Amino acid sequence: METLVLILMTIVCFNFLLKQTYRKKRSVITISIVSALFVGLMWPYAIEQSKTQIADWLANQSLMLDISVILCIEVILQISFCILAIQVLTTYPIKKRIFNIYRFLRWFPGILIFPILFSILVALIFSFPGTSFSLIAWGLAGVILILIPVGTLFLRWLLPEKEVRLELFFLTNTLIAILGIVATVNGRTAAKGVSEINWKAFIGIIIILIVGALLGIIFRKIKIKKLLNKEKI
Repeated sequence: METLVLILMTIVCFNFLLKQTYRKKRSVITISIVSALFVGLMWPYAIEQSKTQIADWLANQSLMLDISVILCIEVILQISFCILAIQVLTTYPIKKRIFNIYRFLRWFPGILIFPILFSILVALIFSFPGTSFSLIAWGLAGVILILIPVGTLFLRWLLPEKEVRLELFFLTNTLIAILGIVATVNGRTAAKGVSEINWKAFIGIIIILIVGALLGIIFRKIKIKKLLNKEKI
């Protein structure tokens, strides 16, 4: 489980840097400063953690299910950014409302990166016992302040095409969603399965599907007739 969580954290960090390639330089510098300040100022809370407590968090199924909800929300927002980015690139003119939503999603850096930065800080404090906690925290903050802009420039150089980066961003978010479900559910499902079939509900679903399919076919034929009549006129 810890290995799976570590892989998930690595992909989230990569996704975070990949998202920065679509933002302006000022925005990248701003999020770098915010992330560095977050790490530097969180060391009083990081020293209160323990390896036992972190292990208990990973074993707490209720907490992991709550985290899975947050993860799903972030993945939905990031995938929505991908869809709107394609629409902005291929559609003209674009509606103002859609463009404003796209700008917001492009600005949105993600929520999961901050817990990951906090966990990295906690791991470093455990790895260097006897060293000043504030020194470790602000040292990591300095590394993050440099790493985010440099990593963003490297990804832009490695993948200069926006379309390729967007496709990769979409695929990695899909992978995060799959790994997140496996990592956070931890063998528990939200609903218990049953061995008996509710035939009334099953038949009701079949009827709804058939009626919906028939209505769709009828509306499609009506629409085709209208288009043919317009062409004849």
